[in-house]
Amino acid sequence: MRYDKRSLSALRMNVGMVLQNPDDQIFSTTVEEDVAFGPMNLRLPREEVEKRIDEALRLVWLEDLRERPTQQLSFGQRKRVSLAGALAMRPKVLIMDEPTAGLDPEMVHELMELSDELNHRGMTMVMSTHDIETAYQWADEMKVMHQGRIIYSGTPEELFADQRLVDRLRLVPPFPVLMNQQLHHRRARPLAPLPKNLMELAEKCFPCSRAIEESVRSKGTVRIIDVNDPDYAAQAEEATRSMEDPHCFSGAYGAKARRLAREGKISVHNSFHAMDNAILQASLGNEYLLYTETPLISLVESNLERLEERTGVVLKAEIMTKRERE
Repeated sequence: MRYDKRSLSALRMNVGMVLQNPDDQIFSTTVEEDVAFGPMNLRLPREEVEKRIDEALRLVWLEDLRERPTQQLSFGQRKRVSLAGALAMRPKVLIMDEPTAGLDPEMVHELMELSDELNHRGMTMVMSTHDIETAYQWADEMKVMHQGRIIYSGTPEELFADQRLVDRLRLVPPFPVLMNQQLHHRRARPLAPLPKNLMELAEKCFPCSRAIEESVRSKGTVRIIDVNDPDYAAQAEEATRSMEDPHCFSGAYGAKARRLAREGKISVHNSFHAMDNAILQASLGNEYLLYTETPLISLVESNLERLEERTGVVLKAEIMTKRERE
């Protein structure tokens, strides 16, 4: 990489950065002005700048605060503004420094879900964090730094399978790993594979019998409603006809679906963490209505495929479309 004006300009267009403290990044008077700063410096047409502002604010759920003075925002809202400013540049790589610091649990889940969505759309996500639980469940690859040097590079599972390295780094293993160790010592269960989330841990601790698999789990279904389809309301109505309590078994997955839930256009029980809840409920034999959008349907399907690969649990997914109903 060259350190000259042209190379640095290209780098700024391809790599975005979100600092830990949003006050180090926000300096404009209003939310709109701050998000517009990057695109304006690219000398983009005003129409394109407006488009990017709208897009970025929708992704971080701040479209209603567009004209709000930045001094009147909460810490969490300022975090979102700094993220929106980076997203407005449409980078290929987004680097986030301690993005979950100072956020409540709901906002952490929303941020990580958005990160999955952006990654699925083709953006490379890099996060520096001390939050072991989040990093273990979210990352595909981890790099551990110690005294200014990278001393580990690999998958999260490989890291926490190396107990000597974990002890040397004075890391506290994430909860699924600790439970897996207890299961190994108390019930002589194999350490590998390490569970990454609650569902995988539950399957390892309490495997279902064949009878339960056939009588209960076979009935569980994740019914997917594409909110990009203008006919999604009719799809939802048909999908819920056979459900005893459709509200309690429903969720919004993705920025657009969550926005529709906030606007009262769809009624859901889980406004965040919907993917995990869909898997848990379907594994218990329930039907779950999952509102999402077209690009994320394949991500939902890949999550179910990964569950089958890691645990052997097979869950059904039905995509409700106008063509299928006809």
